[in-house]
Amino acid sequence: MSAKPIGKMIGGMFGFRDDAAQDPQAPPDREAEAGVSGAAPVPQSNAQDPQGGDANKMVASAEAEAGAAAEVAATPAASGAEKEQSQIDLDLMEERLIDAMRTVYDPEIPVDIYELGLIYSLRVRPGGIVDIEMTLTTPNCPVAGSMPSMVENVARMVEGVTDVHVELVWDPIWNPEMMSEAARLQLNMY
Repeated sequence: MSAKPIGKMIGGMFGFRDDAAQDPQAPPDREAEAGVSGAAPVPQSNAQDPQGGDANKMVASAEAEAGAAAEVAATPAASGAEKEQSQIDLDLMEERLIDAMRTVYDPEIPVDIYELGLIYSLRVRPGGIVDIEMTLTTPNCPVAGSMPSMVENVARMVEGVTDVHVELVWDPIWNPEMMSEAARLQLNMY
């Protein structure tokens, strides 16, 4: 199929003329006179509607209204689909980050920091920016100085992550009830 503008293809199918400017014998182009650009060619006819109006003007007006309505209707759907895809991408990135957190272990407890409940919040913002709020089992933890950077490094390795902010917090103070059920089972805490 040739690369004709859609207006010319449709116009040709319905007998619209788009060669009026090249044919000196052709009637004037009504859109050009009215200053309308980008509109599909209007059929050239001397037909009158029953109430005495020009049928060509009615067709042009209807086409313009239909085109504008189609543009407006398409815009929210596209932006809604983009937002939905963006949210899916952020959710997928969050799942991958959680999996990455499960590879980091507390040196004194054989359970990963996510199941221990040391990750208080993990938020992925558009653009791949990640905010992590975490704590440690105790302020005197031997890895207090290195654990946040370990978490940051693991998070940076997740595809799509562009920046990571890790904040070490002490409120609320961690306690064993913050552990997941899997961690409690692993440590025989039942």
